Amino acid sequence: MVTEAERTDGSGEDWADVSPEAARRLVRAAVQAFAERGYHATTTRDIAGRAGMSPAALYIHYKTKEELLYRISGVGHEKALRIMEEAAAAGGGPTERLAAAVRTFARWHARHHTTARVIQYELQALSEEHYTEIADLRRRTDRSLRGILQDGADAGEFTVGDVPGTTLAVLSLCVDVARWFSAEGARTPEEVGDLYADLVLRMVGAARP
Repeated sequence: MVTEAERTDGSGEDWADVSPEAARRLVRAAVQAFAERGYHATTTRDIAGRAGMSPAALYIHYKTKEELLYRISGVGHEKALRIMEEAAAAGGGPTERLAAAVRTFARWHARHHTTARVIQYELQALSEEHYTEIADLRRRTDRSLRGILQDGADAGEFTVGDVPGTTLAVLSLCVDVARWFSAEGARTPEEVGDLYADLVLRMVGAARP
C-alpha cells in the first residue's frame, strides 16, 4: 500500500527493485522513521511497527538497522550517479549538459526529499565498510559533474577559475533542496529544477538558452 508520505515524496517508486514485498515495506518504513526521528533515535521496533510487522520479522530481511540504512543509501546514491552520468554522456555542448544535470539532480532531491534527506544527512551512521562504498559513488557523481564543468571551461563557455570548488558548490546547492523542500510549498519539483539550472548557468557565466 502506498502511504500519503510516498505520494507527496515520490519515494515509493525508488524501491521497486527491493524484494520481497516485506523487505520493501521495511525499507519504506525505515526511510520515514529516519527522516522524522534521525537514525540514532530510531529503533528497529519503530521501523517494524511502521511496516506492520513484528521486530523479529525485521531480522529475517535485515540483520541490523545499519544494514537498512546501507540499502537505502545505496539505492539513492546509485540514482544520483545515473543522473549525472547520463547528463555527462548526453549530446549537446557543456551548457546544455550542465543545465540538464542540475535540473534533473535538483528535481530528484525535491521530488524524493524524504529519501534524499536520509541518504545525504545520515552517512556517518554507516559502518566503515559501507561508508567506503557509498563514498565511492559520491566521488563518481562528483567526477561526472566536474567533467561537464571542465569541458565548458576548456571550450570557453564557462568562466570558472576553480572547477573542483565550483563542482562542490553546485552539488551542495542541489543536495540542500532535500532539507527545505515541502510538497505543500509554493514550488513544484519541476520549478525547482528549472530555477536551479538557471542559477547554476549564471554562476558559471554561461549564455542561458
